[in-house]
Amino acid sequence: MFDTRFRRFLLSSALVLSGLLPAGATTLPELQEGAFWKSEVDAGHLPPIAERLPADPIIVDLEAKGREFGTEGGTLNTMITRSKDIRQMVVYGYARLVGYDENYEIAPDLLAAYENEGNRKYTLHLRPGHKWSDGAPFTSEDFRYWWEDVANNELLSPSGPPDFLRVEGELPTVSFPDEQTIIYEWNTPNPDFLQALAQARPPFIYRPSEFLKAYHGDYADPETLAAQVEEERVKSWASLHNKLDNLYKFDNHKLPTLQPWVNASSGKKIRHNFVRNPYYHRVDSNGVQLPYIDVVEMEIVAPGLVAAKSNAGESDLQARGLDFRDASILKKGEAEGDYKTQLWNTGVASQIAIYPNLNYEDDVWREVLRDARVRRALSLGIDRHTINQALYFKLAKPGSMTVLPESPFFEEDNLNAWAQFDPETANRLLDEAGLDQRAPDGTRLLPDGRPMEFVIETAGERQEVENALQIVTDTWREIGVKLVMRPLDRDILRNRVFAGSTMASVWYGWDNGLPREYTSPDYLAPTDQVFLAWPKWGQYYQTDGEVGEAPDLPEAQRLMELLHDWNEAETPEARDAAWREMLAIHADQLYGIGILAGAPQPVVVSNKLHNVPEKGMWAWDPGAHFGVHRMDEFFFAE
Repeated sequence: MFDTRFRRFLLSSALVLSGLLPAGATTLPELQEGAFWKSEVDAGHLPPIAERLPADPIIVDLEAKGREFGTEGGTLNTMITRSKDIRQMVVYGYARLVGYDENYEIAPDLLAAYENEGNRKYTLHLRPGHKWSDGAPFTSEDFRYWWEDVANNELLSPSGPPDFLRVEGELPTVSFPDEQTIIYEWNTPNPDFLQALAQARPPFIYRPSEFLKAYHGDYADPETLAAQVEEERVKSWASLHNKLDNLYKFDNHKLPTLQPWVNASSGKKIRHNFVRNPYYHRVDSNGVQLPYIDVVEMEIVAPGLVAAKSNAGESDLQARGLDFRDASILKKGEAEGDYKTQLWNTGVASQIAIYPNLNYEDDVWREVLRDARVRRALSLGIDRHTINQALYFKLAKPGSMTVLPESPFFEEDNLNAWAQFDPETANRLLDEAGLDQRAPDGTRLLPDGRPMEFVIETAGERQEVENALQIVTDTWREIGVKLVMRPLDRDILRNRVFAGSTMASVWYGWDNGLPREYTSPDYLAPTDQVFLAWPKWGQYYQTDGEVGEAPDLPEAQRLMELLHDWNEAETPEARDAAWREMLAIHADQLYGIGILAGAPQPVVVSNKLHNVPEKGMWAWDPGAHFGVHRMDEFFFAE
């Protein structure tokens, strides 16, 4: 074990070389042993802080970020509505190999550094001395174990490594030159690699090998492993391994982690506790190890109670489970609840979007929905300004679905395309599309004589969706379209869409409304059944043509060509051009009919909790909700 003074010398030298400390600096700030783990250190159960940190930890200069230096301690209370949502601690904690900084640029995090050679070869450098939460070394062996013994083991991963590692159907060559180096190399560019590692739900191309080898058939003692399989009542060692290997689900409290907080709860509970990771790799420039907060407690409550319990001051930090409609009741409870209600921007491309299913199983309706004039007319028949005023007090931004103004690809023309309320033009377009016959009540008739009853299926989870569609019902009546709402369970809705049984659905817009040059535009092309306008086209791509249907509309085919161009591009200008043409196609074709974007997200913050941004961005990806705002830097003033 390193002598503490020698350890500190290594830390300082590494930081000077990396530029994190000024030239000439010889020592780190005095490292402070926090009270939370001090008794464990004094008892000899944990090494002192200088031996727990990697040789080159991230030193956070909070003053440079305009934040306060914090004090350690306290329990942060927050709420979730499903037991499986304890995985939000992995989202909020946001420890990634590389992650987004406050400017949404990708930077090393768990990695000390990386090198990118033409998007074909990525060399990943680990931090010497970095450890898992149980004190085991975090080295290239954890990457080798995942690649060779998990991802390429047919028993553990029947479909092989994840798709994001396949380029033109080929997997990379992966090598491990030394304990701190991992190399991924492809014959053709994979420009999406780093972005995938920075996601809210990352792919985890590493595993705590020292822990999991005890449950792997190639490493464990056969008799001991067989006994464990019997004790856990699973079918095989592979089933046991997969049951325990849940870095994202975060439901195995024994599984080591690299996140700022460690799961300290086992089994099903109403309250789950997460305690600070004694080996976490970030410290502030005063020598205090992050996270500042000792314990995060997640309480599972019914969805309808989140706003009421927040109003009563029972949550120190809450955004999940709250909608803009809750803002007024939250504001009223601020004084008694000792909190403030902040309104953050949202990062989805559209708060509410209608998706006509171009793969709908009804042949007549399918042809109608594939006519761009019909989709444009439906969009022109929506009074977005009335919806904005009625639902969001004019605080959202009406317009078609496109990227947000914070993205360099934003263009006003795309936002305004077919987005004005213009029933006259909408009626003309529907007439031109051959839907010029009407029933006595004014409803248009389909080519086979059926009334044009446009059925939109919803997940029934957001009241603002139903309220918005009620307003759309009235304005569509002016253009001869009868809107019928059908609420369903979320899983049933998605399965119906994927099967082609749904005429149209309503959901958010693209998750990522903030793309940058490095962001893959794959979600703008028919590559995934999850985009609700073309599930069969997505299935065709995802299964290499075994299931689904090949895209048969020229504009959709062009989107696939442009995605290929982006993947092959070697200059920022070429990637920029591909992005802009794809966005222009979406603005013109309206595969998803956006209603408005930027609807404020209420965020309840205890008055005692500091370093939470007053104006933040609530975005799943990029951003991981609280993750990009570095929840490990939040602290209680008392």
